[in-house]
Amino acid sequence: MRRPAARGPLSTALLETLTTDPASAPSLTALQGAAERAVRDTDDVLADEDVQLSLVVLYELAYRGVDGVHDDWEWHPDLLRVRATLEAPFEAAIRALVPVPRTDARSAHEVAEALFALTAADDGPSVSSYIAKKATDTQLREFLVHRSIYHLKEADPHSWALPRLSGRAKSALIEIQTDEYGGGRPGHIHSELFARTLRAMGLDDTDGAYLDLVPAPTLASVNMMSLFGLHRRLRGAITGHLAAFEMTSSIPCRKYANGFRRLGYGEDVTLYFDEHVEADAVHEQIAGRDLAGALAESEPEVRDDVLWGAAAYLAVDGLAGAQMLEAWQAGRTALRRPVSLAA
Repeated sequence: MRRPAARGPLSTALLETLTTDPASAPSLTALQGAAERAVRDTDDVLADEDVQLSLVVLYELAYRGVDGVHDDWEWHPDLLRVRATLEAPFEAAIRALVPVPRTDARSAHEVAEALFALTAADDGPSVSSYIAKKATDTQLREFLVHRSIYHLKEADPHSWALPRLSGRAKSALIEIQTDEYGGGRPGHIHSELFARTLRAMGLDDTDGAYLDLVPAPTLASVNMMSLFGLHRRLRGAITGHLAAFEMTSSIPCRKYANGFRRLGYGEDVTLYFDEHVEADAVHEQIAGRDLAGALAESEPEVRDDVLWGAAAYLAVDGLAGAQMLEAWQAGRTALRRPVSLAA
C-alpha cells in the first residue's frame, strides 16, 4: 500500500516509527503514549481521522504491507500492543453504537431468516439510489475513490475466517471466496475487476493511491472488517458481516451500474458491478444459511456475534454513506479534497 500522509500526532509518530528497522528500533514508549492520548482525547473514535488512519496502517502490515516499511514490523510485540490500545475503544464504540439484535433464532435456518429480516429492515441512506438517479460524473469518481480502500483488497478480510471454521460453514466460505477470487482465472479476481473500473474512469488503481483523500468514517468501515477478521474470538462477527454484505449487494450493484450507464459509460466501467448482480444474489443464500447460519448452529456461543457483525456492517457502513450523501446534497466534495485524474 502506498504510504499515506499523517493526520495527527499519533499517525505522525507511527509513520516515523515504521521508517526504522524493527530489529534496532528504540523503545516504542512514546508511540504507546501517543496511542493512549489519542483514544483518551477523541470525542468519537469512529470519526477520528488520526486514529482511523493509524489503524489502516497497522492493519495493512498483515495484508500486503506499506511501501518502505520492513515486514518484521507485522509481529513486533510493542507495535501489536499499540494496535491493541486502539482496537479496544474501537470495538467498544461499535458495540455502543450497535446492540446485539434480539432474536430467539437457534437453528441455521432460523438464524439465516433473522439475518434476512435484519437486512430487509435496514433503512439507512441509499447511496446506490442516489448514484442511479442523481450522481454527477465527479460524484461517480468520488464514490469509486471511497470504495477503492476496500475493493482493491476485496474479500481478503473475510478470508481470515477460513482457518477458524470447519464443516458446513467452512465449505460455504470457500465457495463464496472462490467466486470472489475469480475461480482461479487471472484477471477475474474481483479486486482486479474493480481496478479495471478505476482505470476506465481515469483513476489510479494503485493500492492506497487515494487513502489521503478518504475520510475517517469510510476508513472505519474497512477497519472494522480487519478487526473482525484478525481476531479468532470475533469469527462470528466476520461471518455475520459477510452475510449482511452479500445480502445487501446485488440490488445496489444493479443501481450502481445503471448510474454509470446513465452518464454514458460502458462495460469497461460497469463489468465489476454487473458481475456482482448475479453472483451476490447466489452468495447471499450461501452466506446466510450455510455460512453464518451454520456457524451459529454449530457454535452457539458465537451466535450473538454473528448477528452483531451483520448489524455492525449495516450501521457503520451507513455512517460512511450518510456522510457521503450529506456532502453531495450540499454541493460539496465527499472527500477530504477533490480527486485528480490519473496521468
